[in-house]
Amino acid sequence: MVAVGTMIWLASELMFFAALFAAYFTIRSVTNHSTAGDPAGTLWHQGTSMLNVPFALANTIILVLSSVTCQIGVFAAEHGNVKKMRFWYIVTFILGSIFIGGQVFEYASLWHEGLTLQSDVYGSLFYLATGFHGLHVTGGLIAFIFVLGRTYVARRFTHEQAVSAVAISYYWHFVDVVWIILFSVIYFLK
Repeated sequence: MVAVGTMIWLASELMFFAALFAAYFTIRSVTNHSTAGDPAGTLWHQGTSMLNVPFALANTIILVLSSVTCQIGVFAAEHGNVKKMRFWYIVTFILGSIFIGGQVFEYASLWHEGLTLQSDVYGSLFYLATGFHGLHVTGGLIAFIFVLGRTYVARRFTHEQAVSAVAISYYWHFVDVVWIILFSVIYFLK
């Protein structure tokens, strides 16, 4: 039931991110084609030119690696190896935290360059899309703390704990896939 509930919840999250993508593409299209005095869409060009693609790519690789370590932890949980699961989930937590730290660093750099939530529609969409994703990653990190904490408090590793570990992996992989799509759209579709 936990796995099914997680998948249903993720379907609703998918709709949320689909709405963000729809807003991004709609506003981009309208801005690029109908802005008075801006027939070439320089607003989008100016916004994307501020992005540090190599840094964001490195940060993306860190998040993708965290998905790999999470899955190794799932395999350990499925085999009842709680020590190995803990190790890989702690590594996943660390990598996810580094990703969030990278986003904060990138936000600070962009803010310094003048790209803010209020600067223009591109800034608003950039921060909304990546910020909501960052909140989802943070939520996943909190879930890892709870799953790990449960394994330390319990006297023995149970089937229910393994199911919780697998359910959090579904969420983590979902967040990873959403970021790959966001990253591709925001950093490469100029």
